[in-house]
Amino acid sequence: MTSAVDVIVIGGGIIGSAITYYLSQERVKVSLVERGDVASGTSSACDGNILAIDKMPGYDSQLTLKSQKLLDELVESVDYDLEYAQRGSVLVVEDEKQEPVARDWFTRQKEAGLPMRYLAGREVFEDEPLLARDVIGLVECASDASLNPMALVYGLVEASRSTGAMIRPFTEVTRILQDSTGAVCGVETTRGVMNANQVVLAAGVWTPALAVAVGVTVPIKPRKGHILVAEQSPRPARRKVQEFGYLLTKFGGAEGRRVEAEMDRHGIAMVFEPTEHGNFLIGSSREFVGFDRRCNHHVLELMARRALRFFPTIRDIHIIRSYAGLRPHTPDHLPIVSPVPAVPGLYIAAGHEGDGIGLAPITGKLVSEMIVGEPTSIATEPLKLDRFDK
Repeated sequence: MTSAVDVIVIGGGIIGSAITYYLSQERVKVSLVERGDVASGTSSACDGNILAIDKMPGYDSQLTLKSQKLLDELVESVDYDLEYAQRGSVLVVEDEKQEPVARDWFTRQKEAGLPMRYLAGREVFEDEPLLARDVIGLVECASDASLNPMALVYGLVEASRSTGAMIRPFTEVTRILQDSTGAVCGVETTRGVMNANQVVLAAGVWTPALAVAVGVTVPIKPRKGHILVAEQSPRPARRKVQEFGYLLTKFGGAEGRRVEAEMDRHGIAMVFEPTEHGNFLIGSSREFVGFDRRCNHHVLELMARRALRFFPTIRDIHIIRSYAGLRPHTPDHLPIVSPVPAVPGLYIAAGHEGDGIGLAPITGKLVSEMIVGEPTSIATEPLKLDRFDK
């Protein structure tokens, strides 16, 4: 099989499907290539966060706000049930030591333009009555939402196919092809050669292995995370709830968080997310353990114990399953959405860590704008690959 398109997108997860969607909307001849089925990698082993509250105030949170607005449009235009719910989200302030850090975070995010609110005292339990009675505050972001990440991938893929995109699952890319000048000219796959003058690497944690073959170093490594899935039950909270200490496990730092050493070692922080099916998800953990996706039952037990600290009423609710996925981590916690100057025609769109679901719409839009030559929706300097050289 030999085929030709304008753009080949490698990776059929949330990022690759969003890029394919926005390119197909521009009537670009695009093919999405995935070695397994679509949504079979990290996008099948995560929660459905569309969060601005846990992004660094400034560029990071502005990027997410733009993505949230694009998602509002996608919910209306994609003919698929995304299980979308915009209820906002909250960070739980655990004690007086954590409070000044949390209030500073609230102030900085509000100054950055996020719809923020700080709740204290009785307001906390009027908002979320089943929280542990000793917590002292909530930081709220009203624009935050959740959805089913696999449904979003399926919806984007079907919408792309309807506007002419070619979707090629179970087709593994074995090599990126270059012409005599070093520019991209296609890919070699397990099902034959595909020709294109532009290739987008959107393969998450597997991106570096493909890039290094053409002499490009991409500083992404897998950061494992676990999730517990509870049975259908009365919801202990009406929306996304995270402990404020989640930010410290994500970005680093120990002040204001009192947990046992084992929880710190595995990056355990309470994350609660209700689903549209009447059950809920519990996270989270953060570990660098290579490409091992097996569930660690000790880590799952630590996560359950941490969740009970904030929601004592869930003690008798059964866990029905668990899973683990690999977040594509970069050293500065920002994704790479960038052309590769050393290899004309090659683009990288990866490294979103745990923010891929929320940042997929803006990532897809930015890559599409780069390829068709339009001004980008937001400045992309902080997302360039060469920032790591500097």
